[in-house]
Amino acid sequence: MVDPDSNAHDGEADAAETQAAQSRPSSLSRPLSSTAVLGEGELAHTPLHYGSPLREQRALLEKGAIVDLAHLRILRLSGADRLTWLNSITTQKLDTLAPGVATETLVLDPNGRIEGWLKLVDDGETLWAISELRTDDTLEFLRKMVFMMRVTIEDVSDEFQCIGALVALPDSLPVTQLWTDPWPHIGTGSASYAQVDLGLGVAGEDHPGLETQFVIGIIARADLRATSANDFTMAGFDAWEALRIAAWRPGVNEIDHKSLVGELDLLRTSVHLAKGCYRGQEAVARVHNLGQPPRRLVFVHLDGSGHIQPEAGAEVLAEVRAAERSVGQLSSVALHWELGPIGLAVVKRNLSAEAQLSFDLGEDAARVVGAQETIVAPVREHDLDLPSRNRDVDMRNQNR
Repeated sequence: MVDPDSNAHDGEADAAETQAAQSRPSSLSRPLSSTAVLGEGELAHTPLHYGSPLREQRALLEKGAIVDLAHLRILRLSGADRLTWLNSITTQKLDTLAPGVATETLVLDPNGRIEGWLKLVDDGETLWAISELRTDDTLEFLRKMVFMMRVTIEDVSDEFQCIGALVALPDSLPVTQLWTDPWPHIGTGSASYAQVDLGLGVAGEDHPGLETQFVIGIIARADLRATSANDFTMAGFDAWEALRIAAWRPGVNEIDHKSLVGELDLLRTSVHLAKGCYRGQEAVARVHNLGQPPRRLVFVHLDGSGHIQPEAGAEVLAEVRAAERSVGQLSSVALHWELGPIGLAVVKRNLSAEAQLSFDLGEDAARVVGAQETIVAPVREHDLDLPSRNRDVDMRNQNR
């Protein structure tokens, strides 16, 4: 008898193999005795941890540890029109981007859904872009949009590699270009959707992202081959992710086929609301000026008493109208060295901010419960000075 799910499983396996094949091995040399535990799929060559994930988080925070980010793709855009051209087709204002200033921008579909995500820094002659989300699709779109502009786009992931850290990378690493995460500061022309600083022009004092300054260095692989992991304090990608989640920093895990920028509070660093037209701009403006995002990002404190945690992708359940219903998806999960089990989830906007969340682990395992902490506000007020209706000329519904 044929398993009806066999084709689906084969497809998932093929996708995982394709991702692993596209993933590039790290050029940071390691001794044969390395304790690095590698991931799967796109993370097949990225060390998740070196045996002590919690200690590695503290090492990142306090001891200048570095993180091997071998899975990140690196694009190099050159040509006189590189900034004005990318400014015209993505969400961020880039035509006046100064050398050395780090930012990020999004590629949207016509309905405002996120398709690509680039971390950017320009050196005065070249625009460097770090990509982790649907890079091949993003490259295809960018190349189709060049037309007659003076822009050359190269995927230089075979020549360069990313290394991450907090605050600064060791001086001994020969960094070609450094990207400093603008999160959680609110950029000029941008806006916050987070409850803690809603309506403010700067990040609120209580925003946890202010405690964590991520940096990513772009380094030539030839230079990395001449170094050894033994020369540095190393932390795995799991530690990087745990600190990202604690900082309320959305990542690629939070993005699915229907993600909008407002749902994830990405306007604060990725979108300029007063720049020229780009694909998806109308949808962004409509939600920002007139509507509410249909979903919202929340931070989740998970119950760790059972020592079993839900995995990323788990369905979020909550009591709605006297019945337990699906209200979203757990997108990222980690064990934090101070906070314990934590996660980020994307839930329905109208879910009560006080609702207790639960996660079904399947089989005979007890459910794990979680308490949500609001990140994206359930309701944003719109500050619009709309013209009043002139009833002398507007005859609609006059007889009602």
